[in-house]
Amino acid sequence: MKSPLLSLPGAVPAEGRDEGVAAHYGDLFREQRALADGSGLVDLSHRAVVTVTGSDRLAWLHLLITQHVSELAPGQATEALILTAHGHIEHALYLVDDGETVWMHAEPGTQGDLVAYLESMKFFYRVEVADRTEDFALVYLPAGSIAEVPDGVTVRETAYGRDLFLPRADLETYAAAHGPVAGILAYEALRVEAHRPRVGFETDHRTIPHELGWIGTAVHLQKGCYRGQETVARVQNLGRPPRRLVFLHLDGSEVVLPGHGTPVRLAADGAEGRQLGFITTSARHHELGPIALALVKRNVAVDAELLAGDTAAAQETVVEP
Repeated sequence: MKSPLLSLPGAVPAEGRDEGVAAHYGDLFREQRALADGSGLVDLSHRAVVTVTGSDRLAWLHLLITQHVSELAPGQATEALILTAHGHIEHALYLVDDGETVWMHAEPGTQGDLVAYLESMKFFYRVEVADRTEDFALVYLPAGSIAEVPDGVTVRETAYGRDLFLPRADLETYAAAHGPVAGILAYEALRVEAHRPRVGFETDHRTIPHELGWIGTAVHLQKGCYRGQETVARVQNLGRPPRRLVFLHLDGSEVVLPGHGTPVRLAADGAEGRQLGFITTSARHHELGPIALALVKRNVAVDAELLAGDTAAAQETVVEP
């Protein structure tokens, strides 16, 4: 999906997982400040949009995901994970039910695998699963925004802002009326600042929810009956996760940000020391300067000075060791 908003003046296309929308529109910090002030919007139309309808939709989803949704009230936003049999994270779902349909968005390009898994689990339940990515574009309005929402548009409202499941044909018109439009880099910088993990960035093939602080927000500990639940319960009751998410303040004198996968080591050991983790997402923040999230071994001291590649980094605790 290539967003029509890439034709706006100054638009620079994003690359990698966020290909299809704009990285920025010419002024990254201005775009961040606008979002932080509650104005503007972000084009997230590259994200997967999937719906579930039918009278059994909530009871059925309750059996498949990590969140308690059997009694989810209309309009109440929640988030959930789909895990492997070994408890590793496959999908993060951002959901809302409008009284007739569960709407969810997920990482770009994952709709095929997500729909295939859900279809394989339908059995005798009265549900219908649909990939609506071609028909609906996700638009983000920041917290404090007073932008109007068109009648009939499903909204997922959280403390961070509102997700609009907007008909794709209306995207250009809505952006023209409620801009300025900010790029994905501004959105990501504020996500990193808020310590919010993202599948494919803060996760790898063996990440479990405890490592990223998703227990309690995306994982409900008082329910069972979902794939991977045994691992969640075992780690919660008997042990500690092997890694933990940290927030890093990076040395501002470096010109290039450490990219995803950059090794993290103890500063005392130097650039040739033993690798203790890796950078998951880095960003330039309009107030904090260069920042990052990283996944490190649980036993790394919370006050240890770190190196991200060759860049000095001071850490803040996100997940307790």
